[in-house]
Amino acid sequence: MDTLSATLLLITIMDPLGNVATFVSGLRPVPPERRMRVIARELVIALVILILFLFLGPWLLGLLHLKQEALFISGGIVLFLIALKMIFPPARHAADEPMDEPFIVPLAVPMIAGPSVLATLLVLVSTQPAQIWNWFAALLIAWVVTAAVLLCSPAIARVLKEKGAMAVERLMGMLLVMVAVQMLLNGIEHYIQH
Repeated sequence: MDTLSATLLLITIMDPLGNVATFVSGLRPVPPERRMRVIARELVIALVILILFLFLGPWLLGLLHLKQEALFISGGIVLFLIALKMIFPPARHAADEPMDEPFIVPLAVPMIAGPSVLATLLVLVSTQPAQIWNWFAALLIAWVVTAAVLLCSPAIARVLKEKGAMAVERLMGMLLVMVAVQMLLNGIEHYIQH
């Protein structure tokens, strides 16, 4: 996989357009003049978590004695479950919406730095550790695209409306299903070969 492919994969998994509605609803209790600062803060927190995971992830795998095949298969399963939620979103209730200003959860983690992004970073670094700086560049580019979209989330939500956002999220979910199945197949193939 090259840097461009990794960037596109990370953008698809981060799903900035699909997260627009979540960010808008999560920021409802925040005064309008603070919303941009809260979005920027959550984006920076997510970036720090992602960078730490990119560089410390392989060490963590070694510490836990996890094999690459387990990473592929578990990453594929997590991606598949996330993709299913994107295609068939659960019903949202008013009681589910936060009443306070969000901090780290749910906007930074898991909406931006979710388990599927973390698993994908681990897979990239584990399969081709020599290209860690390419993966770092891919992560930064994907984060910048996500940040640009989410900082414009109030305007995008007005343009896309709920149906448009739902359509984009489902399309991204379909792409993620294919990526998840490929990760599962790669993990099973590696396991059988070794």
